[in-house]
Amino acid sequence: MGATYIYLAAVLLCFAANSILSRLALASGSIDAASFTSVRLISGAVMLAVVLALRVMRGGDFRPAGAVDPIAALTLFLYAIFFSFAYVSLGAASGALLVFAAVQLTMIGVALYRGERPSASVWAGAMLAAGGLVYLLVPGVNAPPPLPALSMIVAGISWGVYSLRGAGKTDPVAATAWNFFLAAPLALLFSFTTASSAHITAAGAGWAIISGAFTSGLGYVMWYHVLPRFSATTAALVQLTVPALAALGGVWLLAEPFSPRLAIASIAILGGATLVIAAHRRA
Repeated sequence: MGATYIYLAAVLLCFAANSILSRLALASGSIDAASFTSVRLISGAVMLAVVLALRVMRGGDFRPAGAVDPIAALTLFLYAIFFSFAYVSLGAASGALLVFAAVQLTMIGVALYRGERPSASVWAGAMLAAGGLVYLLVPGVNAPPPLPALSMIVAGISWGVYSLRGAGKTDPVAATAWNFFLAAPLALLFSFTTASSAHITAAGAGWAIISGAFTSGLGYVMWYHVLPRFSATTAALVQLTVPALAALGGVWLLAEPFSPRLAIASIAILGGATLVIAAHRRA
């Protein structure tokens, strides 16, 4: 069981590191957002292709058990491109918090649209998280810039839809790999349309490769490896640590300030998500 928790810790660090790596590459201007997205998705696709090739050598399949999902690939691309553009200006902590809140609220909204009747605890959690999100975005001192914040919210909505599309997949690693295979050409196409403003340095490309191949590609493989060993509630709860880890990384590694506004918003958003998860556990 010790190895499982080591894997879990590595996964959470990988997910939080995506915010740190994106901020390192994009805030410094060492690479533009479109190129970062292309390199990240291509690197992830290559790493996942290697994982599937090794699986084939052991008698497994290269293609997923079900049909390839182009909608999931599109939402993966939308998440990645809006995520990158947001981190040109957003701090790692506020960006991670915004995307997390948008994911949670999107999934609750879809559940309502599908006819689910949330309990009072779910409503309270959703309202608390939404309130924290609004408080974070209200203009004033330490508020994130509005357009990058909106970009990160769109990234979170896209990731929420992507997660819902992937729910219940019998072969999530192969499904994720094929989503990367389809999303990478979309990112390249977008890069071609913005080629006039493209700029890539060795450092920027390096951060993007690490983010794509390791903290994204291998991170997802490790996540799907440990996920069956935990309940859905436990898995959801441990993901609450990702925004906190990203915030700590931003403060420690990037010397970003952690304002009272960000602290209050963090408590509201993460507390609201905890209420929702607890309600699902009781149900």
